[in-house]
Amino acid sequence: MAVNRTIVLLRHAKSAWGLDVEDHERPLSKRGKRDGLAVGEHLARHRIEPELIWCSRAVRARQTWERAVKAGADADRVNYDDHLYEAVAHELLKLLRKTPDEVRTVMMIGHAPGIPDLVEKLAPRDGKTELWNRMDTKFPTSGMAVLGYDGHWSDLRKQSATLLDFAVPRGKPKK
Repeated sequence: MAVNRTIVLLRHAKSAWGLDVEDHERPLSKRGKRDGLAVGEHLARHRIEPELIWCSRAVRARQTWERAVKAGADADRVNYDDHLYEAVAHELLKLLRKTPDEVRTVMMIGHAPGIPDLVEKLAPRDGKTELWNRMDTKFPTSGMAVLGYDGHWSDLRKQSATLLDFAVPRGKPKK
């Protein structure tokens, strides 16, 4: 199968707890800010440049992308969408299907369990055992799955993509 499209599924970076704010309004923690930069460095280093990003409107998701950009990540267009907050896998899949066909690389920045479940829904477990084992152990904050897909976005279906990579970019604390 020739892979002509890339799907990047990113769980937002670590958020702060213990604040007197609604869950939707929780910002990144100090570690989350470092990890957001590491996400951007990872995207830039691997030359992953989405033409379109679907990003949750939750503060921690938006700040993850802002930090990634600060570290060198780039995208042509970012769509902030309320539907990504608390969305389950099939709802996220519906949103991906709305991606225009001229887009070759799409990224989604969202939350657990929706993002990890979407990886499970899209990619069969044939091969890439080490990647699947790492994801099964934990799909933590800043976890990023990269999938390949050959076809029109509107035709994206269960088990129609291939898992290419899984990374968890982590920023180093300042000494």
